[in-house]
Amino acid sequence: MRFFVGIIINAFAIWVVSLIDPLQVDVIAFPPGETLQLVLTLLVVGLIFALVNTIIGTVIKVLAFPLYILTLGLISLVINGFLLWFTAWVTTGWSWGLRVEDFWLGVVAAVVISLINWILGIILRPQRKR
Repeated sequence: MRFFVGIIINAFAIWVVSLIDPLQVDVIAFPPGETLQLVLTLLVVGLIFALVNTIIGTVIKVLAFPLYILTLGLISLVINGFLLWFTAWVTTGWSWGLRVEDFWLGVVAAVVISLINWILGIILRPQRKR
C-alpha cells in the first residue's frame, strides 16, 4: 500500500514541477492528450521514477558513500537530478513521458520533487503497525 501511495505522490510532485515554467520539465501525455491520458501518463512516469529511485538510486547511493562524506551530503542533490534525468531518458523512446531540457534545472526540479514527496509523505503515507 505504501508503494502505491508513493507512486501517487511522485505523480503529483512531477505534475507540480511540470507547471513551474522556468524548470523546463514537461510531461507529454498519451495520445490524444486529454485529462485522463495526462493522469495515466503521470502515474506511469511516477512508477518509473519510483523504480529508478528504488533500484538504481540505492546502488548509486551505496557506491557514492565516500562522496557523501566528502561533500557533506550535497552530492545527493546531483544524484537526485541524475535519477530524474534518467527517468526522462527512459521515456524518450516513446511519444509520451517526461522531458527534462537541462540537467541542472533537472537538479532543481528533483529538489522540488523531493520536498513535495517529503511533505506529502508525512501527511498521506499510512503508518506501520507496531
